[in-house]
Amino acid sequence: MSRVFLLAIAPVLWGATMMPAVAQQEFVLAFGSCVHQDRPQPIWDQVLAAQPDVFAFLGDNIYGDSDDPQVLAAKYAQLGAVPGFSRLRQQTEVVAIWDDHDYGRNDAGAEYPAKEASRQVMLDFWEEPALSDRRSREDGIYTAYFYEHQGKRIQLILPDLRWNRTALHQLSDSQLRQLRESLNMGPYEVSLEKGATMLGESQWQWLARQFQEPADLRIIGSSLQMLAEFTGWESWANFPEDRQRLINLIEQHADVPTLIVSGDTHWSEISQVQHASLPWPITDVTSSGLTEEWHAISPNRHRVSEAYAIANFGLLRIHWAEDDALTVEVAIRGVDGADLLNATLQFPVRH
Repeated sequence: MSRVFLLAIAPVLWGATMMPAVAQQEFVLAFGSCVHQDRPQPIWDQVLAAQPDVFAFLGDNIYGDSDDPQVLAAKYAQLGAVPGFSRLRQQTEVVAIWDDHDYGRNDAGAEYPAKEASRQVMLDFWEEPALSDRRSREDGIYTAYFYEHQGKRIQLILPDLRWNRTALHQLSDSQLRQLRESLNMGPYEVSLEKGATMLGESQWQWLARQFQEPADLRIIGSSLQMLAEFTGWESWANFPEDRQRLINLIEQHADVPTLIVSGDTHWSEISQVQHASLPWPITDVTSSGLTEEWHAISPNRHRVSEAYAIANFGLLRIHWAEDDALTVEVAIRGVDGADLLNATLQFPVRH
């Protein structure tokens, strides 16, 4: 069962130096997260049927959960041997950022001791060039990509939400933990300590520079949900200063349509927040997981769709009209090829 809704949005588009052109009438970005290397992966047949130009892995791309790089490499090799995944890599450009389980430990951050070895294993598997900054940068594997379509420039930003992230704090009050569990909420507290961060200052400065790049559509591929407010699980809401800082950055560059795609949760949903300074609502499209499913769905007052805790992947179909009006057709699709969720985001040209 699909839920369809329409969002009318009005940005101004930029001109820019272009990347190699894409010939078809729409640019298709597929994305997903949370694929366990030990489980059947029928989802790849539907991903391939969608014929994406790019597939973005948003984290938990294996369930490594080890400090041993040989263990991590073996689990990546399992994923690489899956026929559907192998066909995807042969037919489609694939990019990736990590979350906690492929980083190496559940919910780990800056404190994870094996992150340097894990980085090299991860980047080897995803065929990152030997001289890439992602291999040697002191503060993480964040990166950005640009794609040209119909004379427009699409920017995909993949921040690293693990390498610099301040350690999480679990609730010590057992009664409050029990109450949280009854509400499908997690065990963590909001990080209010001075200097608590997800990105680290160097990555923030890099991200600010990325927002200064000419673009006609900006997509942030976040391994964690950004718009959902605090649920006790991992999200941007655990670090309210960083969450607000990202919102401020988006508001400062309101002339470029910006949306978020995210993973991690083991359910799919669409969230939106409207800010007075923006001519369009911020949208966060969550797709999780490619194999993993959750037993319960947490509250989210910004949810504007149904939520489905079954295997899925996300699709953005991006196209510009002759008058430069931008449309992004959003879908969350299941293993049977049917849309669980869909929406149309329209960004008319602002004169």
